[in-house]
Amino acid sequence: MRRAGSKKARAAANRDAAFGAALCEFVREFPVQHRLMFDPVSIPHRYRAPEDIEVVALVAACLAYGRADRFTRCIEEVVGRMIPTPSRFAESLARAPNVDVFSGIRYRFNQPDDLAALVAGIGWMRLTHNGLGARFKDLFAPHGMRSALAIFAEEIREAPPVLEMLRGGSTRGFRFLIPDARGPGACKRLNLYLRWMVRGPDQVDFGLWNGIRPKDLLIPLDTHVARVSRAIGLTNRSDLSWRTAEEITGALSAVDPTDPTRFDFALCHYAMSGQPLEQLARRLGLDRPSSARVAQTSRC
Repeated sequence: MRRAGSKKARAAANRDAAFGAALCEFVREFPVQHRLMFDPVSIPHRYRAPEDIEVVALVAACLAYGRADRFTRCIEEVVGRMIPTPSRFAESLARAPNVDVFSGIRYRFNQPDDLAALVAGIGWMRLTHNGLGARFKDLFAPHGMRSALAIFAEEIREAPPVLEMLRGGSTRGFRFLIPDARGPGACKRLNLYLRWMVRGPDQVDFGLWNGIRPKDLLIPLDTHVARVSRAIGLTNRSDLSWRTAEEITGALSAVDPTDPTRFDFALCHYAMSGQPLEQLARRLGLDRPSSARVAQTSRC
């Protein structure tokens, strides 16, 4: 009886190791450069100075909801007005708040004053803490990822120029732009921003911030990542909650404990592209989604 159980355990471990190896191969062969044009990270990639990248990346991540073609146009409009450089523009707006700087730019839930408040809050944090990365690092050390992210967003929402610009008006749209990580949601856009800043540098992510390890990141969970994750057995959960993001990240950590979110870009864009999820499952050696059981020993 014990021998039969050991044999089954070894067979399961072998299947899981094969799954991990196949997933790593899928990511290595994924056409990253082609898919970059469909991702908001392509916009901060147009900049070279770290201070401009971290500012543009946060603006891009906060606006990355809805249809990609539409939010990309909005991001480009916003960034196009942030001259001479995005970081200096944000800092200047924090010093001299002006709700009209993005007049005429609207995107779904967000009005020009929401956009102005976001950029002013970013500028205020840069002026106050000598950079966004510096502030997040200081928050992460004592608080951990989720609380640090919540405080980071709260400080931008409550920045003096933000309160001045939104005084007397609705703040609902602005708060949607930079949400509270303490809520039940997966906080996809802010976790996406963290992935860009912490991972890498590679074709996608910048690796600008130190003091936070890629292993500490949480996968940016949206509908695309949720669908593909269920299809390949990384989760059985159907909601887009922080808990689901943790479960998917944990499953990917079994394949690469040091960098679980490196699989995010390829998995997300595979699902976005409309290719059959069953095809990916077969490529990974799965005859059904629930057959994926990633072993702790699976490594790339």
